[in-house]
Amino acid sequence: MAEITPSQTVGPYFAYGLTPRGKYAWKDTFGADLVTPDASGERIRIEGQVLDGDGVPINDCMIEIWQADAQGRYASPADPRRPNATFQGFGRAGTDAEGRYAFDTIKPGAVPGPDGRMQAPHVLLAVFARGMLRQSYTRIYFADEAANADDAILALVPPERRGTLVAARTASQASPVYTFDIRMQGDAETVFFEV
Repeated sequence: MAEITPSQTVGPYFAYGLTPRGKYAWKDTFGADLVTPDASGERIRIEGQVLDGDGVPINDCMIEIWQADAQGRYASPADPRRPNATFQGFGRAGTDAEGRYAFDTIKPGAVPGPDGRMQAPHVLLAVFARGMLRQSYTRIYFADEAANADDAILALVPPERRGTLVAARTASQASPVYTFDIRMQGDAETVFFEV
């Protein structure tokens, strides 16, 4: 009788299989630049650092994001309002020696929630790292969005923890930059969701 292979951490093939950019001789099918020439909307950069419970940078994480376009449409067969552009809303980036990551993308629009009410613009994010049996999921909200006050998902988070889900906007850039640091543990741990 065959047995199920036990769960284990990501292991030595993590970078090889998930973040090949610049390391291996094959065409990348994903990356950290989500912007396509035909995508409409405000171009932004999301950048940050991944830190452990002691505040030490984690230098070998993979960050995965997926999001709607500027009109709140997902590039998915499940969304009947699919974008009319080649924007896919999906990207992956590895962290560098200082635990930093960055994505160039389009600021997403509001999307309908499970109850039909509109959700504030946000980006879904997953963290993959050594020592983790499963990835951790969170959301990035934008500090300059008034709709955050009415977002049903954000309202589920205790008020004192909501700031861990909000990216701060840096002014005076060619494209706006939103900073979103991810703390995997500790006092200021980022809020993660069970999905």
